[in-house]
Amino acid sequence: MDIEDLPERRVRFASPPGDIDTAGMTGDGGRPRDRRARRLPPPPTIAVLLPCRNEEATIGKVVRDFLSAIPNATVYVYDNASTDLTAAEARAAGAVVRYAPVPGKGRVLRQMFTDIEAAIFVIADGDDTYDAQAAPGMIARLREHHLDMVIGTRVTSPTESSAFPRGHRLGNWLLSRSVKWIFGDGSADMLSGYRVLSRRYVKSFPALSGGFETETEMTVHALELCLPLEDMPTAYHERPGESTSNLRTIPDGARILKLIFLLCKDYRPLRFFGLTAAVAAALALTAALLGFGNLHAWTNATFFLAGLTSVALMSILAGVLLDSLRRSNREIKRMLYLAVHPIHGPVPDRRGGWSPLPQPGAEVDSKAREANITHSAREG
Repeated sequence: MDIEDLPERRVRFASPPGDIDTAGMTGDGGRPRDRRARRLPPPPTIAVLLPCRNEEATIGKVVRDFLSAIPNATVYVYDNASTDLTAAEARAAGAVVRYAPVPGKGRVLRQMFTDIEAAIFVIADGDDTYDAQAAPGMIARLREHHLDMVIGTRVTSPTESSAFPRGHRLGNWLLSRSVKWIFGDGSADMLSGYRVLSRRYVKSFPALSGGFETETEMTVHALELCLPLEDMPTAYHERPGESTSNLRTIPDGARILKLIFLLCKDYRPLRFFGLTAAVAAALALTAALLGFGNLHAWTNATFFLAGLTSVALMSILAGVLLDSLRRSNREIKRMLYLAVHPIHGPVPDRRGGWSPLPQPGAEVDSKAREANITHSAREG
């Protein structure tokens, strides 16, 4: 039996792209067209992510501004348990509206990163404080410098000094300096919510934070894996009078201090527990000097000295073990990052053209079809 006699369902050929001339492959004057001349790749898909909660007064303008600045983008607004008309205003402005019932910016971004597919992700707030016209420049920086993250550092004009209160500015500076001390690098604006991210970064980011700490978690994740990122100054404006902020200076300041403590413990355990061991050892040495000549069994000074020595030894052991686990975890996260294709959409093929991004299992299905065709041909 010839190959032509096989059932049609077993042999499927992909149709060529519509803008490639396959009829003779000739150019002007009847000369053969250069086979290497292929169509250019389509522009990357861009998704603008706007997590919102009770932003009825501003969300419509924010959506329109981003659609004007990036005409080929799709704007997604996730309504995070709003009690006003945020969803209706966003939908009327042209956004794709979805719902995230559990409050918390980190939880919303985690759902967004899971649901949405794009080549480039733009993250901003729906309170009309970030400049949408800066987005094209941030996207261009991401593509030209082959980055995984561009952070829009907030710059306020002298007439809008109240847009960035002193308490928030102090907390941001303290957190930024702490991260730079822990990792040796960082961003000048750790708490900025205006960012442009690559697909590879988004699809490998665990997004474990529940609240506003998610911005810090994003930067720390990039620093831990040595991913390329840059800061880019962007204008930051005051909220309109009818819009209210969800941030609280004192509670948020306490959460920032707690976050600094946890960052040092989780990402630099040897340094953290080494410092704990050094403090315990210093106290033990001081107690030994003060109680010299009176250290014998069943005295308070002896028990105190023994306890401090045990704390120092256990801290050193915990630091060494946790540091080894952190290195292994870092390698795993790095491999997961590399396993994600950097773009979503057409990819270069071997002939210089562009093929669709293969879906999971596509290679297995292709090999199975080839095996079926070969087996049927042999039977014929």
